[in-house]
Amino acid sequence: MMYNVKHKQIYLFFLLAFVFISCKQSNRPDISNIKVDIKIERFDKELFASKDKNTSLTNAALSSKYGFFYDDYLHKMIGSPEYNNDEILSSLFKDQAYTDLTKEVDSVYPNLKVQEEDLTETFKYIKYYYPNAKIPKIISFVSGFAYQMPVGDNYLGIGLDMFLGKNSKFYGAIVQSVPLYLSRRFAPEYIVPRVADTYAHEELFAEPDENRTLLSKMIFQGKILYFLDQVLPENIADSTKIGYSSQQLQWTQNFEGDIWAYFLENNFLYETDYQKIQVFLSEGPFTPGLGENRDSAPKLGVWTGWQIVRKYMAENPKVTLQQLMAENDAQKILNKSKYKPKQK
Repeated sequence: MMYNVKHKQIYLFFLLAFVFISCKQSNRPDISNIKVDIKIERFDKELFASKDKNTSLTNAALSSKYGFFYDDYLHKMIGSPEYNNDEILSSLFKDQAYTDLTKEVDSVYPNLKVQEEDLTETFKYIKYYYPNAKIPKIISFVSGFAYQMPVGDNYLGIGLDMFLGKNSKFYGAIVQSVPLYLSRRFAPEYIVPRVADTYAHEELFAEPDENRTLLSKMIFQGKILYFLDQVLPENIADSTKIGYSSQQLQWTQNFEGDIWAYFLENNFLYETDYQKIQVFLSEGPFTPGLGENRDSAPKLGVWTGWQIVRKYMAENPKVTLQQLMAENDAQKILNKSKYKPKQK
């Protein structure tokens, strides 16, 4: 009899798991008929493959193929307008650091198939909600840690040297200019969320000029993160979307009520002095004034805005994603969210 009971329990678990998975998937729209196929153009590979070829021919070929991106790469990312293209290329190809870094990038990213598949899914969802959204060329490159994700005329760049993995030997050497709390996120799993986040900010949702209060900025950033909830592959963790470590995410969840009380008690929500509110919106190792031993998470305004928006959408199921993103009344979203997390 014991065997049967166990067998039934296992069967029940699988049944529940199946139901859970089915429910989760059915919450998302059907995107199977949306035609999107993202291919990341490997400028980094093409450039390095031209290292020992005629510089003028290389310049002509790359200029023709990559247009505005190529011009920005040479004159804004790695060189300057005072030098011509041939001079910049010659100098780059002689630089051993460029060779070493490009070889490292190539060993971590022999191909970008996983990223292309996830970006294809993401942009299918984006096209479902915003059919007129224009998908830029997505181009990978190496710039010596100068640029991670530039946006230019019809392109979005991915600086692969800034996604080598948090333990890369290169990041210890640049700690003076790039602190560890940032380089911790220079890892492959951050590429797709960073592309989606950058695209949302730069191409779809410009922040209104009238957003001056902390609350309005919290809700705006919260809407962007909620948008990412809807379009990114479902296996991407919340911590990766916002750039928290798992400990930081746990901290915010443990102290959600205390964080909210802190904003209310100090009258921060309607503060418009950017010097006072930017600490709750900016990157950093922690948030000053909250937590013990510097264990608080950074960007607590952004995280709280995200939770308010999630609660608002849960409380108002008839509101569509498009209606949410177009709603600029932060006070209305807060009121209708009924957001009141309990303090510990």
